Amino acid sequence: MSSQIRRLNPPSLPDVRKVGYSQISVAGPGALAFVSGQVAWSAENSAVTGSLDEQTALVIKNLEYALVELNCRAENIVNMRVYMTDLTPETQAIVMPQLLSFLDGAQPSLTGIGVSALAAPELKIEIEMVVQRNAQ
Repeated sequence: MSSQIRRLNPPSLPDVRKVGYSQISVAGPGALAFVSGQVAWSAENSAVTGSLDEQTALVIKNLEYALVELNCRAENIVNMRVYMTDLTPETQAIVMPQLLSFLDGAQPSLTGIGVSALAAPELKIEIEMVVQRNAQ
């Protein structure tokens, strides 16, 4: 059995090929797509240095772009991991309303993880997801 992994780096997301990874890896037809952790960086690789609320909005926008690239919707999300540099009930109260709006009633498995740092010092949140794709 041969491995059928496609690597995707859509222009709507930051180009990360130069640092050695892909934004999305798709394993076989009708299988899982693994979306790299999205941070508050635009497709132009410019970082948002604003509040947690502003960073969360851009992270979710990047997740939406990834779903569009995969021709999927929130209901296709199997698993999400949310990494935050300050994981407290107060910061969760900022993030969760936006995340729940994005999920639009889908209820994937979700893990919140407190971390000491992300890829750049100004980043406060990163979200990765696994998506079940339909056979194409």
